[in-house]
Amino acid sequence: MAPIVPRGALTFSYNGGPGSASIWLHMGALGPRTVVLQPEGWMPEVPYRLHDNQYTPLDTTDIVMIDAIGTGYSRPADMEQAKKFWGLRGDIQSFGEFIRMYISRYERWPLPLYLLGESCGTTRSAGVAGYLADKGINFNGICLLSMVLNFESLEFAPTNDAPFPLILPTMTMIAGYHHKLPADLEQDMNRTRQQASNFAMNEYWQALNKGDALTAEERATMIDRVSQYTGLPKNVVQMANLRVDVRTFTQWLLVDQQKRVGRLDGRYTSPAPSGPMETAFFDMPYYTSARDLGTFSWNWANPNPQRTGPGAGFEMGYADVATALRSAMIKDPYLRVLVMEGDYDLATPFLAAQYTMDHLNITPEMHKNISYDYYASGHMVYLDSKAHDKMHKDYTNFVNSNLPHSSVAGGQ
Repeated sequence: MAPIVPRGALTFSYNGGPGSASIWLHMGALGPRTVVLQPEGWMPEVPYRLHDNQYTPLDTTDIVMIDAIGTGYSRPADMEQAKKFWGLRGDIQSFGEFIRMYISRYERWPLPLYLLGESCGTTRSAGVAGYLADKGINFNGICLLSMVLNFESLEFAPTNDAPFPLILPTMTMIAGYHHKLPADLEQDMNRTRQQASNFAMNEYWQALNKGDALTAEERATMIDRVSQYTGLPKNVVQMANLRVDVRTFTQWLLVDQQKRVGRLDGRYTSPAPSGPMETAFFDMPYYTSARDLGTFSWNWANPNPQRTGPGAGFEMGYADVATALRSAMIKDPYLRVLVMEGDYDLATPFLAAQYTMDHLNITPEMHKNISYDYYASGHMVYLDSKAHDKMHKDYTNFVNSNLPHSSVAGGQ
């Protein structure tokens, strides 16, 4: 009897939050029906409606959307039980066990398997890949959409300078979108993006490392350069001590228009609801969350602490699951990773994603298994119709190019 030849692929997909349902990927990007928005992703007029999703990847892969415990129709038995799931360790284990049981119960072992997570869902994907690799379950590909694996790259703190250069090129792209850059920089934004990245990772990073040891002349030069690449007034950069965080940038970029720009998508602008001096973020609603239960609290303890020797009992530092992804890639040399990033996303900047992947400590050959796609959109790249079209093509190409020959439709 001839062996059964699997067709297509199976993708497990979810949002992040943390503690979010998967409604956003479901109704915004992947499902057969999606919410109608304006072409750029702006809010439409009421009444709101759905339409057929011409960009669904269902012609290439089956999709299993997974909701986190406490969202959708899932409920913890009680709040004490919920604590087991609301943290990096419990989240990775519960999603990993769900996937393991799903492919066993529904006999999906012969299918090529993929993970597609968004935002903190990418954190989960890296952890799940490492967790299941230890149980003999490997994936053909992992898609990291608006990626965050190492939270040191995002957490602004007086003792952590890393996020400031990693977010600067995103600020450059947003400033260019709103025509706040010098004219010569706006002539070719692709070139400017690379220039800003080079500046951020070299002169700017070195200047921040010097701290108070910067000379007055060096500081003045750096204030000029940071102002040039962010579109912010020099006095704002000076007051920020060269360290422009998201709140400062979103409040001051369009202050002459008394508008704020969005954190999740820097293309979005609006007057602050309580007046121009308001500092709180107010982007569009982003997730339906376990926080709705009222007692949600997330445990950020690292899922795989490897500290030994004195202090081994303490789990300090920033949450980091990049080591779990590295482990999965080492254990399966065929594993491919696709990183998708929005140009205008201040929540998970594209240079921070590149920086994280460049520090996995893997071989050049393994780095060839990592690819990148960028979009003229924000954190939820698919809200923009052109970006959604590109995302669909990029993901289906990723799946098709990674399918074993015998699994491609029509293969023998």
